[in-house]
Amino acid sequence: MSSNNSTRETRMSRNAERTPSPTGKSGGPKRPHKGWRTFRRVLFIIVAIGVLGILFGAGLFFFYAQSAPKISQSALSSDASTRVYDANGAVISRLGAQNRSYVKSSNIPDGLKQAVVSTEDRRFYKNNGVDPIRIVGAALANVTGSSLGMQGGSTLTQQLVKLSVFSTAASDRTLKRKAQEAWLALKVDHNYSKNQILEYYINKVYMGNGVYGMQTAAQYYYGKNLKSLDLAQLAMLAGMPQSPTNYDPTTYPALAKKRRDMVLDAMAKNNAITSAQAAQAKATSVTASLSKTHKSTAVASAKTTKVIDAYLKQVYAELKAKGYNTTTGGLKVYTNLDMGAQKKLYNIVNGSSYVSFPSSKFQVGSTIVDPNSGKVVAMIGGRKTGNVTFGLNRAVQTDRSSASTAKPLMDYGPAIEYLKYPTYEPVKDTAFTYPGTTKSLYDWDRQYQGTITMRKALYESRNIPAIRTLQNVGIKKATTFLDGLGMSFDKTLTLQNGIGLYISTEQEAAAYAAFANGGTYYKPYLVSKVVTQDGKAHNYASTGKRAMSAATAFMLTDMMKDVMTNENGSGRSAAISGLYQAGKTGTDSYPDDYADKVPDGATMDSWFTGYTKNYAVSVWTGYDKQFQTGHYVSETQTTIAQEIYKYTMSYLATKSTNSNWTKPSTVTQTTQNGKTEYYVTGHPGTVTDTTSTSQYGSTNTTSSSAYSSNGQVTTNSSSSKTESSTTTESSTSKESSSTEQTPGGGNGNDNNSSTTTNSSSTTTSSATTTQNKDNNN
Repeated sequence: MSSNNSTRETRMSRNAERTPSPTGKSGGPKRPHKGWRTFRRVLFIIVAIGVLGILFGAGLFFFYAQSAPKISQSALSSDASTRVYDANGAVISRLGAQNRSYVKSSNIPDGLKQAVVSTEDRRFYKNNGVDPIRIVGAALANVTGSSLGMQGGSTLTQQLVKLSVFSTAASDRTLKRKAQEAWLALKVDHNYSKNQILEYYINKVYMGNGVYGMQTAAQYYYGKNLKSLDLAQLAMLAGMPQSPTNYDPTTYPALAKKRRDMVLDAMAKNNAITSAQAAQAKATSVTASLSKTHKSTAVASAKTTKVIDAYLKQVYAELKAKGYNTTTGGLKVYTNLDMGAQKKLYNIVNGSSYVSFPSSKFQVGSTIVDPNSGKVVAMIGGRKTGNVTFGLNRAVQTDRSSASTAKPLMDYGPAIEYLKYPTYEPVKDTAFTYPGTTKSLYDWDRQYQGTITMRKALYESRNIPAIRTLQNVGIKKATTFLDGLGMSFDKTLTLQNGIGLYISTEQEAAAYAAFANGGTYYKPYLVSKVVTQDGKAHNYASTGKRAMSAATAFMLTDMMKDVMTNENGSGRSAAISGLYQAGKTGTDSYPDDYADKVPDGATMDSWFTGYTKNYAVSVWTGYDKQFQTGHYVSETQTTIAQEIYKYTMSYLATKSTNSNWTKPSTVTQTTQNGKTEYYVTGHPGTVTDTTSTSQYGSTNTTSSSAYSSNGQVTTNSSSSKTESSTTTESSTSKESSSTEQTPGGGNGNDNNSSTTTNSSSTTTSSATTTQNKDNNN
């Protein structure tokens, strides 16, 4: 019985456990709540993801670390200057490095070490080169805005590594670089003492004004060594590396004081000094103890610096445009500079052995380009510039009219390219008034030659035939042609620009280079390679683009040979016996409302741009303030630009072969009046602008032409107006009559404040003239 009872009780107990309670819930132990199970599952996933993330991050870190560049003691202790080399690999400039005074740790005041540590890395003596606590703290401080710019995520050791090995370019601020930077910082901390690391850092940082290292900065700003500086001065130096330009006490004393006081507060917070000492130092003026004179940081001798000044300025402009920091980058910059050509050009424009200049204020801008690559091999930005460094670079200014050197670019080039003009195309040199106005255009002699050949109009530089040709081409197509030669403009071009574009010698040399090489445009450039501190090389070159047909380039070149060789050519002063070359003159007359204030034949600007198969040289001459009394280019002085070209090209010719251009198969040679002429194959006799009923109308005819000995043309033709000519003419008329204002400068504008002011007066005055006469050109 007892046994059976026991069994029944057991069963009843089990059933009771299975029996639902009155509330519907089973008795006995409760199962985990569904929400809790979900939470645990999510937590597990988060932890798993975190672990995987850590493992992945660690793996990625070590993967990047394996490819980290090596770091040596010489790299840590060397300066971070930018070295610039010429085309032969010779150093021509070292920005800021030359006057660096290296100071050993034993001669660095403890106050400076404490100031640097308190400002840059408070846990410097406790971390191992990388500080996780600092990284988290910097992140929180950035979110809350409480860091006051005093503490970033990088330790002082990491900053040293960055200055010693890596590029400071924005493009190199990558996760890979950060990982490698941290890895190298760990190695540096392991291999060098804290005092050594501080020594390297203090000697390496950029301190503004071309100064590297705090010892050099002490001499530059205070005329003393570090050991002779007081607490306020040491704090000033310690705070400068973060932004040496903005914290320069000689330029921005208010910002400099604010930064210095922040350093003093950081030192007090770090118990390096007392609050009383900080307050006393903060009461000191940041300017009172500054040196009145500063030791020069120029690298090369004054003579060498003057020779390459404009070229270097443009090199630094290119580097900046590419995102490089030339002050802290530690770069090796390889340029296209031909030092021999640079020195020759400098001596020609600054000496008296070659050219007779009217005064020291008479200015020159010139650029030499390799037609087959776009390499800028030499550049002069001015003459007799005194002690000015990196001043106005007149070789790249775009606020002066190029005058008749624009004719091959905007008028005759497009006429051959789009309208298939032959070199003997009849063009009209008859009375002309700008459409929609009462303003007349004249040639330099105020005479008319009737209908002449395009060749004659070009080598004698007649204005009216050029503008009539531009009318036939149309502004739209002319602008397209210019765009192919690297020229774009802020405002719509007008007919007036057919005898004057606002471009630089650099732009024009590169454009004419396309004529020299058979029609391919290469954008001009000075920097060929940049090697960053990590040893990575960045190569640069210009990719050639077809700007015109080989036929156009050849025919223009053949016509421009006559500019120097024909007895009536406008550029006879540029002729070099036996040399195959071509080129164009340009002179820009004063506007009518100012013409009576200067002698007859005086001009504001005088140009010559010419080329061989190996070099293209563009020269501008004139005065910076062309409306100041006496600042005009006299009629006899307009040949100075040609003479500069002549002596420069004569030198360049000794460095290269002298070869003539070969006629392409797309050009046909013919004889007209006993002279060799050319036409685009299949287009031998298009005659334009032969009507007398409209001075700006167009009638295209196919004819046989008779030529007089002086290039005059008489025609017997049957008129057959073409649709393309009519359409272009109508369109051009509307564009030309819409405005007489000259357009703004093209690409490559030199934004110098003195130029901008002068440019304003130049453009306004030029816009008021309706004749834009080209004296002798």
